[in-house]
Amino acid sequence: MVVTDPAVDGPGAADPVARLVEVMRALRDGCPWDREQTHLSLAPYLIEETAEAVEAIEAGDDRALREELGDLLFEVVFHAQLGAERGAFDLDDLAREVADKLIARHPYVFADAPTPDDLMASWERNKRREKGRASTVDGIPEPLSALARANKVVTRARQHGVPLELPQDPITAVALGQAVVELVARANASGIDADQAVRQAVRRLEADVRAVEADDAG
Repeated sequence: MVVTDPAVDGPGAADPVARLVEVMRALRDGCPWDREQTHLSLAPYLIEETAEAVEAIEAGDDRALREELGDLLFEVVFHAQLGAERGAFDLDDLAREVADKLIARHPYVFADAPTPDDLMASWERNKRREKGRASTVDGIPEPLSALARANKVVTRARQHGVPLELPQDPITAVALGQAVVELVARANASGIDADQAVRQAVRRLEADVRAVEADDAG
């Protein structure tokens, strides 16, 4: 079976995104590997492509970033195609929903509301209310690394004004990185799994946040 290039014959002739969608459909029809994939089987590739995009950003490499963002876009289109085949959602649904969400969360841009003094805190409050979350720390993805999860919990606690005693002494990025590496080295020398130790500490912090919230609610 020969499939024509949608850039020459089809919707993609005028729209690069439509071309990508048509290419994806052709791959699902004609490629045995693509045909076998599921949301779950593709999850590792989504993580990998995201990591490669972050690497390109940190390297300041525009050429690499352009390529990696394209790969990441393909992963989104792949998942959207799987959703469309099940009648669950398609790429238009994803775009429509995220646009609606951004408009709703920015009333000071798309309506006459005043601009909040603390934009990030306002964003988090609106998001928590919108999703009906009972706690500040609800909805933080489990697959995050221990360090990323720790940062997210601390950020959420501060943005929501949870009264916890958290260190605030300033530190530079270089000093922070060095300190973390030194702590990991000390953990290794002591036979401690540093990642596991951080995960346990983050769980204790999350429990503290929930306990303080419960006290405030009572």
